[in-house]
Amino acid sequence: MNSYFASVEQQVHPDLRGKAIAVVPVESDSTSVIAASYPAKAFGIRTGTKVGDARRMCPGLILVKGRPDEYVRAHHKVLAAIDTVLPVHAVHSIDECSCRLMGTECEPVRAEELGRRIKRAILRDVGECLTSSVGIAPNRFLAKVAADMQKPDGLTVLKSEEIPEKLLGLKLIDLPGIGVKMQERLRRAGVTTIDQLYNMDEPGLGKSWGSVVGREWWYLLRGLPVHDPFDGERPRRTIGHSHVLGPESRDEHKARQVAMRLLAKVGQRARHLGYVAANMTLSLRYLGSLGDRARGAGTGWSKGDAQSRWHARGALGGVNDTESLIRVFASLWAQRPPGRLLQVGVTLHDLSPVGDTPSLFEGQQRLDRLASAMDKINRKYGADAVYPAAMHEARKSAPRRIAFGNIPDLDLPDIAD
Repeated sequence: MNSYFASVEQQVHPDLRGKAIAVVPVESDSTSVIAASYPAKAFGIRTGTKVGDARRMCPGLILVKGRPDEYVRAHHKVLAAIDTVLPVHAVHSIDECSCRLMGTECEPVRAEELGRRIKRAILRDVGECLTSSVGIAPNRFLAKVAADMQKPDGLTVLKSEEIPEKLLGLKLIDLPGIGVKMQERLRRAGVTTIDQLYNMDEPGLGKSWGSVVGREWWYLLRGLPVHDPFDGERPRRTIGHSHVLGPESRDEHKARQVAMRLLAKVGQRARHLGYVAANMTLSLRYLGSLGDRARGAGTGWSKGDAQSRWHARGALGGVNDTESLIRVFASLWAQRPPGRLLQVGVTLHDLSPVGDTPSLFEGQQRLDRLASAMDKINRKYGADAVYPAAMHEARKSAPRRIAFGNIPDLDLPDIAD
């Protein structure tokens, strides 16, 4: 999908169409843009651009506070529209999915027509602002590359016999899976162009990557069959929430309440998805430099002139109940350096599925029953019908957000009315 969040906003609000808009989590110059319309992108505004910078780059920029529930509902409509043409094989993020071509569907003319039908179905069933870019290629990796070659509203067919010629005009960083760090690693290996990457042998690619993924790239770049790390759904490794604090919530007391609300949401999601966690990380971003004030085992920080980041990690031991999460959170919070906070985040790590056999310890069984009862009450009577008292003042803070690789479940209650 093209500029997905911004496109949904323009679909819902016709007065925003054709204008430079930026979707933001909160209307604060210190936060970042999460989506920009194409007129805004013409000014250089991208996902991650600081709102203050975006305002200076485009004086007429319209800020729109994000509404994740709308984007999730539109996401499901998009999938339903695609399904009228081809079955959806895998959902990769809220704005991207893939379909498999079989038999005569693989013929280029037929495949291109199917791509055009999908684009028309989305416009017909979801809305005229919801343009998309379709890529067709021998494997999902190259199909994603092809889709990125023509935006917005593009359709690109990449045939086996056109490889690598059609790729040579791209930069390494244009390929999915190559970010700034990987680009630098490849540069140290003497690879700075697509042509050089393509002409490396399989062992050389593996050595450059430092993992078996590099060897798989030899096949992916040629459109050959191989286990595709870019295909299908990947196992979940973390569950987390973060929130940029408004100016009114940046003192430590109010910031802690917001962090507690994030903690309650993380626990609820873990239980809903059927996971327990071995570890938790508390992440904080400060206004101004921390100097060297980070303290405690398992803590870390990075310094800057305007902002500093700090994190601490604690062991959970394979649980997901709110009371156990609060206990570990409290110990991590006590280690934090003092200072004015800009952002708080809580993440559960090292997930594993909940077993069929309950805990042998009566104390843990009691905590699990309590958490389950709270979830049932909140699903029946609305968000935060019952909640930890330590988040009382922050019940309406940190509303639902969307990371592109995570589609929230609208059946889970979010914030209190």
